[in-house]
Amino acid sequence: MLGHAITIQEHLKTAKKEMDELKGVDSGRLLIGVVSTVNYFAARLLASFSREYPKVELKLDVTNRETLLRKLELNEPDLVLMGQPPSSLDVDAADFMDNPLLIVAAPDHPLAKAKRISLSSLIDETFVIRETGSGTRLAMERFFAEYDFTPQSTVEMAGNEVIKQAIEVGLGLSILSAHTVDLELSANRLVRLDVIGTPIIRRWYIAHRSGKRLTPTAISFKQFVLDEGERQSKNTRKKGGAKP
Repeated sequence: MLGHAITIQEHLKTAKKEMDELKGVDSGRLLIGVVSTVNYFAARLLASFSREYPKVELKLDVTNRETLLRKLELNEPDLVLMGQPPSSLDVDAADFMDNPLLIVAAPDHPLAKAKRISLSSLIDETFVIRETGSGTRLAMERFFAEYDFTPQSTVEMAGNEVIKQAIEVGLGLSILSAHTVDLELSANRLVRLDVIGTPIIRRWYIAHRSGKRLTPTAISFKQFVLDEGERQSKNTRKKGGAKP
């Protein structure tokens, strides 16, 4: 019965989307799933899209990577904004923007003004890390493995905001997306350490399950995100490709 119910529910969703298609791009609903780090710029993307398509009803579902992958497997969101797409799922993904990861510290950290810091020299530092299932955590682990580095002390916390607060008060160091700490860096509440091998350049992707039938509204949003990513990339190149 559960299988039949799920099938019926999917047919009803498809019927609703096809009705929205008849209305055109100016209306309809979009469920956008995003990893928590994307949330720092996703709101701006959605606000810009809403100004262009004011009749579209948008819903933003913010979660960590592990939960987002489960929802993507169930084909729940129309589109997702995430880091590296999973190899275990058949997805249609397009990258649209850089996601630089930085090692950040409190402004009074002894290495705050140091240049060309080796990662090995941070072996005795406490690293405040994201929870298991976080894309930032996975990227950090790959980076550490590449340099054969294992910090002697770690503190695990769930969510970027609590980690930023912990770093501000001097609990340790952390690896976070530049999009996450942009405000704190500008306000000198955090500083980026000039560690060799950083920033760790990842990419943001917009994705959906392969074979998914996108509505005109979803197609328009996908193209909007790709265009916005290209615009930001051009602005960065005009500024000389300055690192965050």
